[in-house]
Amino acid sequence: MAYINFKPTDFFNTLLYTGNGSAGNAQTGVGFAPDMVWIKSRSNAQKQCLFDTVRGVQKVVYPSESSAEVTDAALVTAFGSDGYTVGTDSDINGSGWTYVNWNWKMGTTSGLSGGSLTPSAYSINTTAKQGIYKYTGTGSTATIAHGLGATPTAMFIKTLATENWAVYSKSMGNTKYSILNTYGSIQTGTAFWNDTSPTDTVFTIKDNVSVNTSGQDYVAYVFCDTPGYFQQGSYIGNGNANGPMCFTGFSPAYIFIKNDADSENWHGYDNKRNTYNVRSLTLDPDQSIAEYTIADGVDFLANGFKLRISASACNGSGATYRYFAWAANPLIGSGGTPGLGI
Repeated sequence: MAYINFKPTDFFNTLLYTGNGSAGNAQTGVGFAPDMVWIKSRSNAQKQCLFDTVRGVQKVVYPSESSAEVTDAALVTAFGSDGYTVGTDSDINGSGWTYVNWNWKMGTTSGLSGGSLTPSAYSINTTAKQGIYKYTGTGSTATIAHGLGATPTAMFIKTLATENWAVYSKSMGNTKYSILNTYGSIQTGTAFWNDTSPTDTVFTIKDNVSVNTSGQDYVAYVFCDTPGYFQQGSYIGNGNANGPMCFTGFSPAYIFIKNDADSENWHGYDNKRNTYNVRSLTLDPDQSIAEYTIADGVDFLANGFKLRISASACNGSGATYRYFAWAANPLIGSGGTPGLGI
């Protein structure tokens, strides 16, 4: 059973809001000062937008696209102690449009050392074991110190120029990579991670343009398996509405899932848009389309999640899937107190 001495909502939380189309639209109620904010319109086909305090306000990268970082004064204009403020851009604040935002807290911005490539800026959280790193590529195999005190199991890296996202998952191994902004299957290639797994001190990048071209700037979002808070894992589908159960040790707040082999979109579920089982409302990280319903979907349980869909999107017979899951409540909380479940 997962035992932690903090609340998952201290470091991750999901909020819903309705845009008003006006500048200075403050979104509060996150519960902490967010360092990473991922926003998506639920009601309209708008871009997935990802912001962070390391790159700074008004700067966005798009999880659903290969396009370069954009600086726009109508985007997130300020990070606050309990949320952030949005401008007039319809990707994040269309009048009367509904939105979801997923928020992460990092916080420590000094003291990082080690590795052969030093980030130009970073923000890390050694309790939740998650971090953001901005670095400039060298074009040669390099190691980057992450300072998290645990081994990363998930990494999402984007050059700030035009190029695909690179995704590392412990469950698929260090010889493979996937692309966040496409629905393609996982690929094999040594040029991403140099066939080298992360350690509890560094992660390794080789010379693919998606992770390490000389002179290009990059941002990396890094997460470690943390009992009661985050887990990256995999499962094999059974093609049945009575699908596999994935034990995480916590009730999920947010999960997204990818079929490893098939040309299926990434699928994302959370506990705010879907407030009861079966959770059937999905937003696909690799698409700009509006929120839609997948028949059946996923049950969020007190100790993990269970697939209720029989289709290849999340549960094709014999197919392998990867998942990334953040917690709402641990199964066992501080002092051995049972978590609150779903």
